[in-house]
Amino acid sequence: MREKLLNAFKSHAKGHIDKHVANVEVYLANPVGIGEHSDILEAIEIEMKVVAEYHDLLEMVEKYFDQEQMLDLDEFSPN
Repeated sequence: MREKLLNAFKSHAKGHIDKHVANVEVYLANPVGIGEHSDILEAIEIEMKVVAEYHDLLEMVEKYFDQEQMLDLDEFSPN
């Protein structure tokens, strides 16, 4: 169950990353076609911040919750 939940979280985060990277690509390819955003750079920055947030979450999962990493952390826990 643990592995299934971690995989689901990773898939969820990667999906959000893909979505927001695609949005940035749209802004870069056709910035005049985005009528509701008068400041294209601000819109890109917002999208990039979301990408960074999910990227950081994925790194945390890999560092602290993947099985191999859990074994390494056990070395440092007081018994």
